[in-house]
Amino acid sequence: MDTTNFTDIFKSSFIEKTSAFSLTDALIGLFVSFIIGLFIYAVYKKTFSGVIYSHTFNISLMIMTMATALIIMGISSNVLLSLGMVGALSIVRFRTPIKDPMDLVFLFWSIVSGILCGAGFIPLVIVGSILIGLVLVLFVNRITIENPYLLIIKYADSTVEDTMEKVISSQSKKHALKSKSVMPGEELEVTYEIRVKENDSNFMNDLTAIQGVKSAVMLSYDGNFTA
Repeated sequence: MDTTNFTDIFKSSFIEKTSAFSLTDALIGLFVSFIIGLFIYAVYKKTFSGVIYSHTFNISLMIMTMATALIIMGISSNVLLSLGMVGALSIVRFRTPIKDPMDLVFLFWSIVSGILCGAGFIPLVIVGSILIGLVLVLFVNRITIENPYLLIIKYADSTVEDTMEKVISSQSKKHALKSKSVMPGEELEVTYEIRVKENDSNFMNDLTAIQGVKSAVMLSYDGNFTA
């Protein structure tokens, strides 16, 4: 027959887990994740090629690396805790849209680095992060991207279409007619997708100078129509 003594009453699994916890390993993992997150922060800032730089997003990359490492260290020694953590994190919904694919790459890099730091693969995460950072720095800013533009022209006489076509053909590398509309009052509107030569938009003056052209607007876009 089992008996319960005074010592058993004060036994606590929480105390046992605390005694099994290695503070040194945790500090090393968090410190390395902080250094890797700082490296990701610097690479993102250097390779950013968008219009509006988000400092808060860049800071979140560093925090995400450390937070992921913390989670992995917490669940690595307890299967039940890992299952509970998966269930708890499954209810989290991230509503922030990721417009640039490179932002998604940096997010994935931060998460993977945090997992490796939390699992103790310190040499692997250091070597891998250095190689990824070098690839990004060497290639991202060295690729020349020809951004497409939408050219919207409003005019009142269909006889000027040939003249507009000649001006657009002479001043653009590539162009394609996307749509043509007839407005009330016999006003016409055409939309072209064009790629201009060295981002030169001076030909807009030539278009508006054509007799019968009311307005010409050129917009930059990512190649997809957004509703």
